[in-house]
Amino acid sequence: MKDKAIAVLSGGLDSTVAMSSYINDYDVYAITFDYGQKAIKQEIKAAENICKYYNIPHTIIDLKWLGEISNSALNSSNEIPTPKDEDLDNLEKAQETANAVWVPGRNIVFTAIATSFAESIGASKIIVGWDYEEANTFPDNSKEFLESFNNLLKIGSPKDIEVVAPAIDFNKEDIVKLGAKNNCPMELSYSCYTGNDKHCGVCESCMRRKRGFKKANIKDLTEYEQ
Repeated sequence: MKDKAIAVLSGGLDSTVAMSSYINDYDVYAITFDYGQKAIKQEIKAAENICKYYNIPHTIIDLKWLGEISNSALNSSNEIPTPKDEDLDNLEKAQETANAVWVPGRNIVFTAIATSFAESIGASKIIVGWDYEEANTFPDNSKEFLESFNNLLKIGSPKDIEVVAPAIDFNKEDIVKLGAKNNCPMELSYSCYTGNDKHCGVCESCMRRKRGFKKANIKDLTEYEQ
């Protein structure tokens, strides 16, 4: 009998590939959070399709209150930044974009709720898509955050639960390569901030996705508007 795992699945590339790394060795239960983001319909659609592909249960959790206290461009009328290619590796420019789409306490909230699910079903792992490339501008994607949260669980949970992030040392190129190695259906994932049917191709998330496939020299089946 396999151990159980909770996957925090946004429907995006990172969380999909992360989940695929554990799908064969664990009974995985996926959860997706609705915090009023512009892309929620597409994220849910992607997550549902991915869960159907793997034949695993999927729960959508309503966190509208998080969107209500946030002025992030992801869930407000604020414009989503469209950086230039050269801005992706410019820490100052990338930080400006990250600040515009920052949702207060998002990964803290997500992982705490995932812990509740893990305790309730007896899961030993919480799978997340945190990675090195995004940790440069999003501190709640960092290895330090991962280690600190696991230390918190050792103190605050009576269960033996570990947060695992298989891409914690990876950039997008590495993530795409891992996805290909895992035979992950990356084409089913959705990364765009806008929520359009097709990926816009110009938001930071789309640009990093495109660059990841290009650098990995793996065919990108994503449909982009630009």
